[in-house]
Amino acid sequence: MVLGANWEIVFTSLTIILVLLYTGTIIFTVFFVILENRDPVKTISWALFILLIPVIGIVSYIVFGQSFRKQKIFSRKGLNDLERISSMSKNQIIDLPNMAFLKDERIRNKINIIRLLLNNSKALLTERNKIDVMNSGEETFRSIIYELEGAKDHIHMEFYRWESDNIGNRIRDVLVRKARQGITIRIIFDDVGSWKLSKKYIASLNREGIETYAFMPVRFPYFTSKVNFRNHRKIIVIDGTIGFVGGINIADKYIHGNKKVGSWRDTHLRLEGESVHSLQIIFNVDWYFVSGEILLDPGRYFPEHLVDETHLIQITSSGPDSDWSSIMQAFFCAITTAQKTIYITTPYFSPNESILTALKTGALSGVDVRLILPAKSDSTIAYWNSFSYVSELLEAGIKVYLYENGFNHAKLLMVDGIFSTVGTANIDYRSFDLNFEANALIYNETVTRKLEESFFNDIAHSRLINEDEWKNRPKKQILYESLARILGPLY
Repeated sequence: MVLGANWEIVFTSLTIILVLLYTGTIIFTVFFVILENRDPVKTISWALFILLIPVIGIVSYIVFGQSFRKQKIFSRKGLNDLERISSMSKNQIIDLPNMAFLKDERIRNKINIIRLLLNNSKALLTERNKIDVMNSGEETFRSIIYELEGAKDHIHMEFYRWESDNIGNRIRDVLVRKARQGITIRIIFDDVGSWKLSKKYIASLNREGIETYAFMPVRFPYFTSKVNFRNHRKIIVIDGTIGFVGGINIADKYIHGNKKVGSWRDTHLRLEGESVHSLQIIFNVDWYFVSGEILLDPGRYFPEHLVDETHLIQITSSGPDSDWSSIMQAFFCAITTAQKTIYITTPYFSPNESILTALKTGALSGVDVRLILPAKSDSTIAYWNSFSYVSELLEAGIKVYLYENGFNHAKLLMVDGIFSTVGTANIDYRSFDLNFEANALIYNETVTRKLEESFFNDIAHSRLINEDEWKNRPKKQILYESLARILGPLY
């Protein structure tokens, strides 16, 4: 009896200790989340998640919740390209008021965006550029393959998703052929986004002397610190003269769609001229991160261009390693300075409070604000989370459309018929704070009008949400939206 009583005391003591440790771990984790002083919405979301589902919540926070904006993932010091760009951006800020293009009042009204990007990301303003807008995967890949075939010195490619499917194999065949001709080829693919890329495929490239690197490989024990910070960029630079950037990855679904969402609608840019040097800088920095190699020889990687056309472009990048959330700030500045129109297409809509308030304020002040969201999505949480914002958008007078002709994956913002941006960033927390992104910001009526034409063509294949009908949507849908809204800032 005495022995049994002792075991009971020991068991009770151990239970109390474990409960205290369990409770203490939860309290400590929540306290740590609060001390990070991040966006209040994110703080509350993580705190609720940890308190309601402690074990899953704590593990998820360790894996997905860390922030590296202030404690940089890698150091950029010593990169001559960046030091040179920093000096040039300071000179552009000084010279900006005297630049000839400011005679156009509509561009002059957007000078705050230009100045902002020169300050927050050293995004140089380039003038001599040619821009081709492509609105489908088929058109984009046709152009990419054509330019790859014409490469004379080097090919740099950086993609979030790269699959060893039909289009992946077609591009591999071109790259292998070019490598055998003596062309230098460097490839960066995101380790998480390209998880379907086979080792056999990579080996077939490496055998030809093509250098490939996975961006932030997810391997134990480094898994927890890297899995949430992904390279979402889609960049190609050919000979330092031709560049591509936009929403299209290397995968068959960007041509044929898939069973879940149907056809795939996207937008990509082909660039030629000074702006390609900015894409090259982004690639060079990322190459240094994955390989440790600094690409020297400015004459080779930044050759003189032969473009006579004038299209004002700034290429900006953002990520957990940058000082500022530059793309989000550019979106905010463009929206808050809009005078007539704001047109947005985004596949995933999870705006922070600043962007949400700016959109509603614009609409309430008389700006024509229109937003296209997908009626079908490849992400369940993103789908319902996007819908959780619709009610307050409608109340502010924003027209919200659901694209029904497949899945609209384009990432577009057009303001006042003179400013537009195409790139890799969605209007969501992940693109603003967690992903490495790249966008082209364009100050040109012709290009913006062309993008607007595509926008209204998409509207023709969309359904305008009626506010009264939306208020009467099923209660179950409202529940899904509310739950996804909590998870939105976390995923």
